[in-house]
Amino acid sequence: MADIALIFHWPLSELTELDLHDLLAWRGRAIERWNRVNRADK
Repeated sequence: MADIALIFHWPLSELTELDLHDLLAWRGRAIERWNRVNRADK
């Protein structure tokens, strides 16, 4: 959950309300955003 909180600035109280399916979906979005923002220029 820390990766989601870091990227989207969500508090723990919001994250604990998500079910597992939603939590994993948001984690995927967080990873995509992190990779898009922090990719190395080629």
